[in-house]
Amino acid sequence: MKSLVEAAPADQDKADSVAPSVCFPATAFDAGAAQNNLGFMYAHGHGVEQDYVEALKWYGLAAEQGYQPAQVNLGVMYANGQGVAQDYSQTLNWYRLAAAKGSAAAQYALGLMYANGQGVVQDEAQARQYYLQAAEQAHVQSQFNLGLMFLKGQGGARDEALALKWFEAAADQGNAVAQYSLGVMYDSGTGVVQNQEAARGWYLLAAAQGEPFAQVNLALLYHNGLGVETDYGQALKWYHLAAADGDSHAQFNIGVMHANGQGLAQSHTQAARWFELSAAQGDPVAQHNLGLMYQNGQGVAQDYLEALKWFRLSAAQGLAPAQVDLGWMYANGRGTLQDYERAHMWFNIAAAAGNPDALNGRELVANQMTPQQMAQAQKMARDCQQRNFIDLD
Repeated sequence: MKSLVEAAPADQDKADSVAPSVCFPATAFDAGAAQNNLGFMYAHGHGVEQDYVEALKWYGLAAEQGYQPAQVNLGVMYANGQGVAQDYSQTLNWYRLAAAKGSAAAQYALGLMYANGQGVVQDEAQARQYYLQAAEQAHVQSQFNLGLMFLKGQGGARDEALALKWFEAAADQGNAVAQYSLGVMYDSGTGVVQNQEAARGWYLLAAAQGEPFAQVNLALLYHNGLGVETDYGQALKWYHLAAADGDSHAQFNIGVMHANGQGLAQSHTQAARWFELSAAQGDPVAQHNLGLMYQNGQGVAQDYLEALKWFRLSAAQGLAPAQVDLGWMYANGRGTLQDYERAHMWFNIAAAAGNPDALNGRELVANQMTPQQMAQAQKMARDCQQRNFIDLD
């Protein structure tokens, strides 16, 4: 699920046909709109050379007249240090003026500042209140952020029903992340009766907009036949779309389908290629699988050094099967010198996680060790865990 942190939107009245030289109408509101438009043109280089100082001047004139979009735009410029030194106190001043007059964009921007502690002391309760004000005006990103805060219990009590309400409000406006979030709620039965058919509907809406997490989850439903008949073709379609965006889970699952011959001819070579893409992004299961393929020469040339590398990376992320396989590499001297102490260390770590294979491995190597070596191996295991698997070899 995506972060709450986003750039505050700058409201503007787009008027690309307006010339840089403007004759202002008689009313203050119309004058403010024209000044804001001129500020927007200078800020973005539309019809004139981009000039933040000029943009700041025109936004300032409009903002002083109480024109809310200009007040928001002026706040954005102070926040970003455009045409002026960055000054969050000025940002807050202009956002608050606009928010007090009902500007949803300003309320949302203030919500972001309080949520992230940007220019203010972080206050999630205050952020929730500002998001609520904007959400009630149908500000779509505020609706999503508010739903997320209710789901996580940020800024107040956790309330799954209200999370569902605000996600639905944002999803109905086409927000892809809200649609994905509703899919997750229905998929997991969070705040609703579990309904994978409904989950699929929400995932499909988000996936069609290019949301990669939704594409992966939709593919998983088809891959595993959850709430729908198993359809490997559909699974591969959605996995490939997400994988093209670099999603490591999609890459891993395409590797699984190649390895098992699901929806296509079995190919360990292709499986290894997809596992490596995922493993390079840090997926621990892909790293372990790739290590196994190098260990066994399956889809790749047998290479114990490569196997050892991928087992180490996976084991350092806490994957017990990889820790066991790494233990055996040290016990048998494959890709490294034989080292019973280090083998025992990895078996011991995996055994502490409840892996039964680790218990057998630890017992076997213990029979080859002196009491002093055993004590050293146990110390190494403790040190390894205390350092969170950093700098182990």
